[in-house]
Amino acid sequence: MNIDHVLLDQSGYYEARAPEYDDVWYRRGRYDLGPAGNARWFAETARLEAVVDSLDIGGDVLELACGTGLFTRRLAPRADRLLAIDGAAAVLAINAQRVADASVRYLHADIFQWEPARGRRFDHIFFSFFLSHVPPHRFHDLWKRLSRWLAPGGRVSFCDDAPGVEDRPSNPGTGIADAPEWAHSRRLHDGREFIIVKLCHGPEQLTAWLAAHAWDARIGTTGEEFIYGTAAPRT
Repeated sequence: MNIDHVLLDQSGYYEARAPEYDDVWYRRGRYDLGPAGNARWFAETARLEAVVDSLDIGGDVLELACGTGLFTRRLAPRADRLLAIDGAAAVLAINAQRVADASVRYLHADIFQWEPARGRRFDHIFFSFFLSHVPPHRFHDLWKRLSRWLAPGGRVSFCDDAPGVEDRPSNPGTGIADAPEWAHSRRLHDGREFIIVKLCHGPEQLTAWLAAHAWDARIGTTGEEFIYGTAAPRT
């Protein structure tokens, strides 16, 4: 399976999915889990939002894969400068409308290829639900780049799906036979199907990997649905 083709399909998926992206977060339509399931979900999203609100955000901030702004709106008021990047132009448009903050700079770019302007470093780098979309062979390179982009004393914070997301009944996609474990199909409401990267990381596994690659990290969970963490390169 050609990873470049998969990443292109993944970008196309999020471009096409932009109008229904928030339906998962708010459990609307086909993503409705029923009263009990929704109550558990919203309890965990509230915990996750509280974690993000507790981050020591300030200075020059970079948000990778900023999506429709569910977390951009929580970062922007605390950042001196915020650069929000995504590979899908359609979600950037939704984000800008939702956040409505002229101080936020938006950039449409391929995150796997992008580099900041020469000499620019960030005090905090944040990304939500992006790490699980990074193919294994690009994982190490991503963290090397993050380390290079941080200002002295800077940190990376993130959140993502906890392992087991592919087994949830509300997930409109499946694994693919005879394909790598990270390759999954995704189906939109209109029936179109795409192939994306989806590989969730458990807290212990990710903490150990980061430690082995010169990062100090603290990673936790909200319960069953999400992981979150903050990491700093070891000096």
